Amino acid sequence: MKYSFDDLKGRNCVITGGFGVIGYALCEGLASAGVNMAVISRSAGKSPKAEEISKEYGVKCIGISASTLDKDALLAARDEVHEKLGKIDILINCAGGNSPKATCKVEQMSAGDDLADSFYGLDINGFKDVFDLNFQGTLLATMIFTKDMIDAGKGNVLNISSMNSIRPLTKIPAYSAAKGAINNFTQWYAVHVAQMGIRCNAIAPGFFLTDQNRFLLTDEATGELKPRGKKIIANTPTHKFGEPEDLIGAMLWLLSDISSFVTGIIVPVDGGYSAFGGV
Repeated sequence: MKYSFDDLKGRNCVITGGFGVIGYALCEGLASAGVNMAVISRSAGKSPKAEEISKEYGVKCIGISASTLDKDALLAARDEVHEKLGKIDILINCAGGNSPKATCKVEQMSAGDDLADSFYGLDINGFKDVFDLNFQGTLLATMIFTKDMIDAGKGNVLNISSMNSIRPLTKIPAYSAAKGAINNFTQWYAVHVAQMGIRCNAIAPGFFLTDQNRFLLTDEATGELKPRGKKIIANTPTHKFGEPEDLIGAMLWLLSDISSFVTGIIVPVDGGYSAFGGV
C-alpha cells in the first residue's frame, strides 16, 4: 500500500481565520495537497490572497467576508461555498486571537500592586470578546459547516487550539480559558459524531510570533525580545519560536485518511515546551 496525502486532493475545505499568520500557512499547506478551500475572514473582501493561492497551486480558493460570531453571515457563506466549490468535506477552525483588554499587566500579584494591573482590573467586555472570538466562533462554525459531513457520513474537523490550553500562561486568562474550552469541545464533539463518520481533532501550537501576541513578546521600537519572550525561549527545548509552516505536517496527517482511527486528540506542536519542566 502507498502511504501519502493523495487522498486529500480535490476535497473541499472551509477554513476560518485563514488570512492570519498561521491560517495562511495552513492554506498553503492545504493547497499544496490539492485541497480546494473557502477562507472565511473579516478581511477577505480586501485581500488578494485567495486569488494568489489559486494561481500558485492550481486549486480553487475563494475568500468570503464574514465574522465567525455572525450566524446569518456564516449561513450565507455556506451557500456561497456550495455554489462555488460544492459540498464541504473539511472544516478548520483557525479564527481566534487575544486582546490587550483581556491581558493583565502583571504576571503574578504582589503585596502593594495596583489592582488595576491584575486580574481584578480586567475589562469584562474585553474578556468576553476574546472568549467568544476563540470558543463561540469555533462552536458556531462547527454547527453550520459540518452539515454536509452528516449527510455524507464522513468528514473531518480540525480545531486550532494553543499550548495555553494545556499550560495556562500568566497575563492572558481569557485566551487560555477559551483554548481550554476548545480542547474540551474537541473531545466532546469527536465522541458525539464518531458513529457519523466524522473525526475531530485539534492542534495546540506552542509559541509562534503572530499579530496577536507580538505586543507581549517583543519591543515595538527595537524588535528585541521582552523578558517574557526571553523566558519563553528559555523554556522551549528547541530554543526558538515556531514557524507557521511547522504546523502543516500535523495538519495534513490529521486530515488525511492515514489517521482514520485518530479522533478526539490534541496534538502539541511546541518545540518540546509541554515536555520541559524548567530544569
